[in-house]
Amino acid sequence: MSKLKAIDPKKAEPSKPKVLIFGKSGVGKTWTALDFPNVYYIDTEGGADLGHYTDKLKKSGGAYLGVDQGSMSFETILEQVQALATEKHNFKTLVIDSVTKVFATEIANESERLGDKDAFGASKKPAVNFMRRLIAWLTRLDMNVILIAHEKDLYGLDEKRQRNIVGVTYDAWDKLEYELHLCLNIFKMGGQRKARVTKSRLEGFTDAEVLEWSYNSFAEKYGREVLEGTVKPIVLASPEQLKELKDLLAVVRLPDDFEEKCLKKAQCETWEEMDAEKVVTTIEYIKKNERKLI
Repeated sequence: MSKLKAIDPKKAEPSKPKVLIFGKSGVGKTWTALDFPNVYYIDTEGGADLGHYTDKLKKSGGAYLGVDQGSMSFETILEQVQALATEKHNFKTLVIDSVTKVFATEIANESERLGDKDAFGASKKPAVNFMRRLIAWLTRLDMNVILIAHEKDLYGLDEKRQRNIVGVTYDAWDKLEYELHLCLNIFKMGGQRKARVTKSRLEGFTDAEVLEWSYNSFAEKYGREVLEGTVKPIVLASPEQLKELKDLLAVVRLPDDFEEKCLKKAQCETWEEMDAEKVVTTIEYIKKNERKLI
């Protein structure tokens, strides 16, 4: 019997979009993001607690988590994403506004803690590690995701081969756009809000394309049925499954890097974060190969 597990590409369910948007203040990043269905809004800046924002959020069936609820804590944000990924709820879109603020604050806090020992980018390490953990969970999360960032100047070599400002980019972890489906630069053109594609893995969103920045426009291109579809929670391994796995790991002689490879492949920090199906598969693998591995 073949061990190949790949399926017909056309049977693979389309995933919900993971999008990074950036732009100057006042161009409509937050306002339009709140038009997405059933938004769970994490406000790291305290800028969307005004009445017209909260009214719009409430009307759409959303919920608000602000600074008073711990939005400036990396651990709180990760905890919230994990809960959204594993619990049943009615939310369909996660917005974190902004990733710039929480990322920069963590770097500043670590720099202050290190003092004179801050060298070679040491103060960035905890913030980058958090972003890696966050992206791993956002990838598993069956929700539309919009990460909002500030805009900053992009430096490079100009036509005269001199270092100069050559454009704009997002202000956050520099690898962030490569981990997501789509990156959009939001700007105003006349009285309209526009989005320029700066990076895309998505069919229908081409590099440098300019489109209307509105939910309806985005939904027409991506697929309204996907954006508004039911959210499926991850089923985590049960305590009994975890105990069986850990008992096997304690007595079966395995390669030194076995656990590390399993966790990395599943994009998990611990076995407790792994979904039940993968834990069961691991248990079956160990049992089947127990004699060979000893």
